[in-house]
Amino acid sequence: MSLTQKDSKDQALKVEVIADGSDVESLNFKYSKQDIEEASEIFHYENKLSSKLNARLIGMIALVGVFGTGLFLSSGGTLHTTGPVGMLLGYVLVGTVVGASQISQTEVACLYPATSAYVAHAEHFVDKALGFAIGIVGTYSAIVPSELAAVSVIMTYWSDINPALWISIFGVVIIATNCYNVKWYGEIEFFFGILKILLCLGLILVGLIIDLGGVPGQQRLGFHYWKHPGPFAAKYATGSLGKFLGFWKAVSSIVYAFGGVQSIAMLAGETKFPRRAIHRAAKRVFLRVLVLYLVMVFILTLIVPYNDPVIAQPSGTASGSPWVRAISLAGIKVLPHIINAVVLTSALSAANLSIIKGSRTIYALAIKKQLPKFFLKINKHGLPYIAVGFCSCFIPLAYLTVSQTSANVFSWFQNITSSVLLCDWIVISINHIALHRAMSAQGYTRKDLPYTFIGGKYAGWYSLFFSVLFLLTGGFPVFIHGYWEFANFFSAYFVIVLAFVFFVGGKIFFKTKFLKPSDVRLKPLFYDVELRSEPPFKKLKGWEWLTLLWG
Repeated sequence: MSLTQKDSKDQALKVEVIADGSDVESLNFKYSKQDIEEASEIFHYENKLSSKLNARLIGMIALVGVFGTGLFLSSGGTLHTTGPVGMLLGYVLVGTVVGASQISQTEVACLYPATSAYVAHAEHFVDKALGFAIGIVGTYSAIVPSELAAVSVIMTYWSDINPALWISIFGVVIIATNCYNVKWYGEIEFFFGILKILLCLGLILVGLIIDLGGVPGQQRLGFHYWKHPGPFAAKYATGSLGKFLGFWKAVSSIVYAFGGVQSIAMLAGETKFPRRAIHRAAKRVFLRVLVLYLVMVFILTLIVPYNDPVIAQPSGTASGSPWVRAISLAGIKVLPHIINAVVLTSALSAANLSIIKGSRTIYALAIKKQLPKFFLKINKHGLPYIAVGFCSCFIPLAYLTVSQTSANVFSWFQNITSSVLLCDWIVISINHIALHRAMSAQGYTRKDLPYTFIGGKYAGWYSLFFSVLFLLTGGFPVFIHGYWEFANFFSAYFVIVLAFVFFVGGKIFFKTKFLKPSDVRLKPLFYDVELRSEPPFKKLKGWEWLTLLWG
């Protein structure tokens, strides 16, 4: 049975009878006409998009976005910079910040599931200018094809053909994946995700075999590399100071490695039952990421010395991957090629995710009338094709890597992406804090939220503190005598200036003010929570528990 609200302009108000037995008519007594109209306005364009995704697909989309070149390709540089124990501690520290950010975003997104998530949340809870600024900066990051640049680097492991050819081929593949149907994209990413999980499990197993002396002709390593050359690497200075500076320098590359986690809520407008899907995906993805990352990083520190010349001076090819290097040192011939092939799918997944992030952010800004209205055009499959096409136009920037300095260009792209990620985490934290201030001012409690986490009330503050700290200190080496490089300074801090310029410009152009907690529109959001009540997931039975690996 379904009830349809009269005068509805979108599908948001076509709802099933609510689980507690109430219906739309009873809600009309609980909420004012203005609340209902505002809810319709807020979710009007969200419901024009396709709703083909589910918890299984958005969870895997986020997972494949995280397990990318940061872990498989760039972790060697992190190990060389900070040493085995420093690397493990770095992942633990950044992992806690990512967890707090994930909690913050999920609690807000479950109340207000919106395309591009935190961009829409910033306008709704804080200031229209903040949403505009982080949206433009996020789009700028998404259209910088860092992962496609990584594809050209990965392919040179097998071939000396000009990387421009690979960029052209895979650029076309990425565009084709994103221009048809979001369900098609989701299923492709699900397949890539299964390959990636298998690769992670395989690398864990192979790493243990190598470390415990299971390779014929190889000695047992144990914790040998933790003792020789040592647990920490010194960088920029000697002694304890150098070890700390090496550890802190590695943080920015670790931030890059966790980059795709916040994408869980980005496709809320294209997800069936978005609130429950976002909540489940957030819990499962973070646990998978944290456990797999820490286990893999731990094993990696056991099988490759941080002073290995290959990872210390990477050639810009995938042979510099610490995983490939470890397996090569063990004399295993075939596995490096298999690893490189799956790493290639990782880079392609992350490149796909960049197009998704950029296009949905543009769509969200167009909803808020901050970009031209033509970006709201969708095809018959509910895909914002104009926004996708616009982001795809910047793929040729990857040709910047077609030179002997391709590794340097990839490093610049990585630094820029890390800075944008930290800006995203900062805004996510601010949104979460603003939501709680508004709830307190308007008489709501955390019990009124559709989904919460233990300790979630403080997650925003924890994430905000460390994200700001990471951002401000991310380029600190350029201020050390003898290490100044304008390119490194630019890639580390340009995003801060860019965000500030667009924020100030947005306030001037749109004539905005920071929202008072009492002025935040909360009632329309809670109305929508009750209006579109979502059925609970069924309990897992028997073999269905295996779906925890991918569902």
